[in-house]
Amino acid sequence: MKFTALPLEGAYRIELERIVDNRGFNARQWCAREFSAQGIPIEVAQTNIIYNRTRGTLRGLHYQVPPMAETKLFRVTRGAIYDVIVDLRPASPTFGQWTAVELHADAYAMLFVPEGFAQGFQTLEDDTELIYQVSASYSPEHGRGIRYDDPSLAIPWPLAVTEISDRDRALPDLRSVAA
Repeated sequence: MKFTALPLEGAYRIELERIVDNRGFNARQWCAREFSAQGIPIEVAQTNIIYNRTRGTLRGLHYQVPPMAETKLFRVTRGAIYDVIVDLRPASPTFGQWTAVELHADAYAMLFVPEGFAQGFQTLEDDTELIYQVSASYSPEHGRGIRYDDPSLAIPWPLAVTEISDRDRALPDLRSVAA
């Protein structure tokens, strides 16, 4: 695996290294030793699959608070997404800043999201599916979120939003959660 640090400390884009032969390829998607060697702390407690029917679907920006805060590892298995993370760590020099990566199924890359970050994505293609691993089980009472269109973040989502849940549309802005 090739680990590339992103502008927000602790976040990484991870490219799978494929071993190719006449049958196709084999690639390691998860290796505790390689993640540990990079100083990336993650214990997998749960693996989830998300399927999205239409291009422009938006999910997020979600996170869980302690003691159920999560690290996450995302990979697109069909289609493509624009994946955004926001640093919510109060002591961080990049608090309130965001970065984004595009993940495409045929690129075999992943996004590692550290604890203390909100994460959300918009689908770039119809019938997009992704799989993600988290370090803590889902806990509705610890689940939180930030509005995807918060003016203080000014995230330039690449497409018009075609689908979004009522819950995500009603999330508070960053100022409300940071207060």
